[in-house]
Amino acid sequence: MKISELLRTNTISVDLKAKDKLDVINQLVDSLYNANLLNDKELYKKEVLRREELSSTGIGGGIGIPHGKTSAVKESALALGIFRDGVEFDSLDGEPVNIVFMIAAPESANNEHLETLSKLSILLMNDDFKNSLLNSKSAEEVFSLLDKYEEKDSAEEENVLTNDPSGEKYIIGVTACPTGIAHTYMAAESLTKTAQELGYKVKIETDGSTGVKNGLTKDDIDKADGIIVAADKKVEMDRFLGKPVVIVPVTHALKRPKELIEESLNNAPIYTDKKEETSIAGMLGTKNRTGVYKHLMNGISNMLPFVIGGGILIALSFVFGIHSADPNSSQYNIVAYVLKTVGSKYSFSLMVPVLAGFIGSSIADRPGFAPAMVGGFIAANTDAGFLGGLLAGFLGGYVVLLLKKIFNKFPESLAGLKPMLIYPVLGILITGGLMLLFVAPPVAMLMHGAEHLLKTMGTGYLVLLGAIVGGMMAVDMGGPINKTAYTFAIAMLASGDSAPMAAVMIGGMVPPLVVALSSTFAKHKYSKGERDAGKTAYVLGLSFITEGTIPFAAADPIRVIPACVVGSAIAGGLSMLFKITMPAPFGGIFVFPLVGGSALLYLLSLVIGSVVGAIILTIIKKPLKDIA
Repeated sequence: MKISELLRTNTISVDLKAKDKLDVINQLVDSLYNANLLNDKELYKKEVLRREELSSTGIGGGIGIPHGKTSAVKESALALGIFRDGVEFDSLDGEPVNIVFMIAAPESANNEHLETLSKLSILLMNDDFKNSLLNSKSAEEVFSLLDKYEEKDSAEEENVLTNDPSGEKYIIGVTACPTGIAHTYMAAESLTKTAQELGYKVKIETDGSTGVKNGLTKDDIDKADGIIVAADKKVEMDRFLGKPVVIVPVTHALKRPKELIEESLNNAPIYTDKKEETSIAGMLGTKNRTGVYKHLMNGISNMLPFVIGGGILIALSFVFGIHSADPNSSQYNIVAYVLKTVGSKYSFSLMVPVLAGFIGSSIADRPGFAPAMVGGFIAANTDAGFLGGLLAGFLGGYVVLLLKKIFNKFPESLAGLKPMLIYPVLGILITGGLMLLFVAPPVAMLMHGAEHLLKTMGTGYLVLLGAIVGGMMAVDMGGPINKTAYTFAIAMLASGDSAPMAAVMIGGMVPPLVVALSSTFAKHKYSKGERDAGKTAYVLGLSFITEGTIPFAAADPIRVIPACVVGSAIAGGLSMLFKITMPAPFGGIFVFPLVGGSALLYLLSLVIGSVVGAIILTIIKKPLKDIA
């Protein structure tokens, strides 16, 4: 069956106007109803809106595909609306839609109809088809276009989801959405096309309304270098046990396919849980880290609000004068006193115990929280500081794991005593005792030594330190190396030395500015999508959001990452050379007025690092047509 057979002349409108998404949906529902294709207009519209609540059907690129499968539909049909002025549709890329296909499928829709609708989803990924459709003047032109492109693509149909070039890497994946009509196939097409552009072998399994197609075999899974599961419904996961798997909602495959492919090759977590199934509720925004890094990130992510909130409050207190929070100073100001007291005495004092507590709970669940937090409190009050808090978190968590193992065969009738009495009492006692007697004292000596070393370092060594931590911020854009540098700066900030934080912040600001500048002044080396992303990267860089570089680094890591590292290292080294300090742990350009030293020199460091990095990237990056 052809796509054109599901359209009617009276369900095609080539010059519509609408004020918003709901207006678009209402117009196309009316079009289907007036063509006598619906039994119940309101029931069908309710199903379409329910689907929109799951995730927007505005797939990006000016396309919308609202759809519903319900008994309210008499027979499989399509309605097409072309909105030349564009309509806000809550699209994945934030852009208005111009072309909207509404899909109506009855509950009893046969496979032939559903497969035809899936072909439409794939056809809409073709830019030439989209542009021709947008310029159509009549329903007859639309039918002619559909016939032309369906015939053109029919010879390639068998290879839509499978490709086998000479590339060394093999990417496999599964895509699935709740209705299995549109997003399933568009996500598969997005991953396939992107993998082909990167020169990789690829095979994507689709789990749509017509069942599983292009199914993955055991041999595919064994040979795969990267595995991606982009699904909003349950899919078979046991076959991936022990394999690195990236698990995301289906829309992520449409929004960031390059990033997912590179993550699947380099940084995917091992799938271990036999009972775990993917769903939009369970997987949205998670990376499923495992092991020590997972526990560490759980502590740091829960600690950051205390660090950022407290640090910025402290920084704001200095606006009133360096000594304005001291009641005995002539500069004393009650607002400054409140800001610094809340920020330093209360918020900052909680960050190490919170860090430790959440590391402990990540290791041993809720019973690990109290022992680890007490250990962290001991670290904070014995000058063992941030490093002591890290050790306390792991110590408290593993102490509780040991207690769980020891009391595993406790009588069932007394099992309720374990979480309420045994784990907290023995966990706090053992963790606290070990921290107090054996861990905190040597760590405190180490922290004092590090602090003394930083304060007595010559300028040359300080510049080298700034270059190292600044460069680390650009290596993996928010990954473990980036977090290590940031964690070090937080530790130094907590101990009273805010110079490393200045170097780390500026090092994290440079990478997005490097790609932004390069994509602005070397347009022939970047696609339109990358140039658009470059505009956003200006804002992200100035806001100290290093992750704004990820789309560029994922697409061309060999060139982008080294250029960014060099730029960040230069900026971090200059920050130390100019003796800049930064009391706020977050905020980017917005907290520059709070720096210790010259804000102008700090800004100069940022400009020099960004410009040098951008020049290097522009020189080494190949023109767009030469990029594999």
